Amino acid sequence: MALNLIPPHEAISLWANTRAQSPKKSPGLSAIIDVRSEAEYALDHWPGAINWPVLNNEERILIGTLYKQVSAFEAQKRGAALVARNIAAHIEAHVLDLPKDWQPLIYCWRGGKRSGSISGVLSQIGFKVHLLEGGYKGYRQHVIQEIPQLIAPLKFHVISGRTGSGKTRFLQTLKKHGAQILDLEDLACHRSSVLGQIPGVPQPSQKHFDTLIWEQLRAFNPEEVIFLESESKKVGNLSVPEDLILKMRQSPCTHLELSMSSRVELLMQDYAFMANSPEHFAHKLQALIPLRGKAVIEGWQEMIENNRIREVVQALLETHYDPTYDASMKRNFKNIENAVHHSLESLEQLQDLGLAQEVCRAAMTQPS
Repeated sequence: MALNLIPPHEAISLWANTRAQSPKKSPGLSAIIDVRSEAEYALDHWPGAINWPVLNNEERILIGTLYKQVSAFEAQKRGAALVARNIAAHIEAHVLDLPKDWQPLIYCWRGGKRSGSISGVLSQIGFKVHLLEGGYKGYRQHVIQEIPQLIAPLKFHVISGRTGSGKTRFLQTLKKHGAQILDLEDLACHRSSVLGQIPGVPQPSQKHFDTLIWEQLRAFNPEEVIFLESESKKVGNLSVPEDLILKMRQSPCTHLELSMSSRVELLMQDYAFMANSPEHFAHKLQALIPLRGKAVIEGWQEMIENNRIREVVQALLETHYDPTYDASMKRNFKNIENAVHHSLESLEQLQDLGLAQEVCRAAMTQPS
């Protein structure tokens, strides 16, 4: 029997070393297995973990109900039968063809019965099994504690610009140039505005958003600048870690400027779903009634009905987004007045690798 209880920080280091080393060397950790239910896994999980529930969603509810309404003893008997059956199914489906040097890291909610049960069986077979101490709860606590520590030594550079200035597109150009970027909107599956929800694409949970940020932060080289957009404290329904917000707001800025017509065109491209679904666009504007008044919003909605969508987009920029953004930047970003400005003549310049190189070179010489 080979069962190794391992704390989160050691497990994280072991997994990182495994991914970094040559396949010819010792395999280290072969897989991370999350044995919680599908719903628990979907809420948040260790990046790269695979889900082998020992109790699925329905079974977990059943056992919980038995525990509360009948007795712990009856719940444990029924749970043992279900867990044994599910472990057997996982072995049949996933384990029979694995080599003896396969080494999984296994966790459940607290590192208790669910992970202990499957770990015990796998170790009895002869595998070297690593059991995560404290389970997901311990891992989550480590993630939250480590995020500020990871942020502290990093050098950020903010790409600023009014809505529609192409900040996200330029981030991707910087990435193509080889720069490090932190695209919070991509991680949050949201475009960070009242109208930023992407139809059919749900946002991750707050816990998983934190995990995705943590994973990105761990991958950065602290000797190199990291570019990110000038975000607010929330991206859709998700909160950006406070330490990241504070560090971002103290960082140097590069400011992008586009003509109004180019900004409207960019938004028509990036928010094509609004033009394709005028009813959805008009409905989303309801959220602005407290800020702009019912009469203004109804006027915009009537314009949408008459297919004057570009005019509505321009009006939104001029009367809502631009004043809000300018006030927020002046209030929160202390280096915005010293930002390097780039006035772009077309949307194509957002993909200019020469411009990306210029911005990277300037960012390396600016004081942090």
